[in-house]
Amino acid sequence: MAENTSKQFKPTLGLLDATMLVAGSMIGSGIFIVSAEIARNVGSAGVLVMMWILTGIITSIAALSYGELSGMFPRAGGQYVYLREAYNPFVAFLFGWTQFGVIQTGTIAAVAVAFAKFTAYLIPAFGEQNIVLSIGRFTISGAQVLAITSIVLLTYVNSRGVKNGKIIQTSFTLIKILSLVGLTVFGFLMGAKAEVWNANWQHAWTFSSMANVNGQTVTTLLSGLALFGAVAVSMKGTLFSSDAWNNVTFIAAEIKSPQKNIGRALFLGTSIVTIIYVATNLMYLAVLPFNEIAFAVNDRVGVAAAEKIFGGSGSLIVAVMIMISTFGCNNGLILAGARIYYTMAKDGLFFKKAGNLNKYSVPGRGLWIQCIWASALCLTGSYNDLLAMVIFGVLVFYVLTIAGIYILRKKQPGIPRSYKAFGYPVLPMVYILAATALAILLLIFESNYTIPGLGIILLGIPVYYLARRRLSI
Repeated sequence: MAENTSKQFKPTLGLLDATMLVAGSMIGSGIFIVSAEIARNVGSAGVLVMMWILTGIITSIAALSYGELSGMFPRAGGQYVYLREAYNPFVAFLFGWTQFGVIQTGTIAAVAVAFAKFTAYLIPAFGEQNIVLSIGRFTISGAQVLAITSIVLLTYVNSRGVKNGKIIQTSFTLIKILSLVGLTVFGFLMGAKAEVWNANWQHAWTFSSMANVNGQTVTTLLSGLALFGAVAVSMKGTLFSSDAWNNVTFIAAEIKSPQKNIGRALFLGTSIVTIIYVATNLMYLAVLPFNEIAFAVNDRVGVAAAEKIFGGSGSLIVAVMIMISTFGCNNGLILAGARIYYTMAKDGLFFKKAGNLNKYSVPGRGLWIQCIWASALCLTGSYNDLLAMVIFGVLVFYVLTIAGIYILRKKQPGIPRSYKAFGYPVLPMVYILAATALAILLLIFESNYTIPGLGIILLGIPVYYLARRRLSI
């Protein structure tokens, strides 16, 4: 692979492409699954919808805040650059370390396996139960083979130039937005029942937890700290179904007029996804009794709703939708992630070759290094646990980045700001307080995941100093 240290990124992505990267990276399989867990945690229709609305508001505040930072530093690496400029290379490295080690690559692995699982609806050979290789306790399933194949394919496409990735991202995102809108519209027109809707909204604002005990639903009213814990665990699901919107900042150097278009794309993308997510959940409540949302088989609420709307073919329709959704989502994650490692390599904090661009003006080595690690995570089968572990860390980095706006206003007041954070100083502080509170609640109620997740971040400390030592030699 020919690498060239003198090559520069080519700004080839317009506002539509950037918006589709935001929306496409956000929409994966979560909207079809997460509502079941939320329903069990909060126990009522109104609170279920409120969780999605609150997530949309919080995400939009964060995205609008990032607009200011993207206007100041329209460079490859995005959030990594913001943290470096606001704080120091050490804080930025911890973000990049966690992104490469778990967040970006773990998400790629999880989304790829979700793609394979739903492909198995159409081609059973790609199911998790089909073991194609077994060596002692180590096994490889058909789902893992397809997941890795999809990661390799998308990496190859994106290594051949950003235009190829752009075509996949924009077309697949438009298709999945239209298909989600179509599912929602058909749900209201063909599957909605007044008695189901009315029953679901009878006790719409009661906070309670739900459990299935011997075939009977047991409901427990929530109050005090338990109520806040239920909200935190619920929002963990909604926030991560709405995450990865920041990926557009990683490819700032390849966006036309990035000072303006990144901020616009962040606002448009997060707004589109929020409206779709809320509308989809309202459709679920019009089609399915609340118990059937909470206790959908394998949490597949989207499949349960589609079967009510379209009959037996509903599961196949949703399977195809999720295949399209996850494939397009992973394209955006793969395309954007390598730009962080490129900038880290330029700072001497990642593999040196990842800091070169190939003849197609993309960080080819970075893409393939990402591919290898994401594929390895597919084989471990523990990527979902890894993702759960870094929830706390992701929130911490979002808080640090948005707090960086206040620091940079004092530290670098002279830098041109083509866009200023909406509602500053109040709304960014609302996000900081809300995300901090959520992180603390998760530390209390999900400590089995958050404490090891914090450990993964802290592991980056000795790695950073080893990298710095290598630089000084």
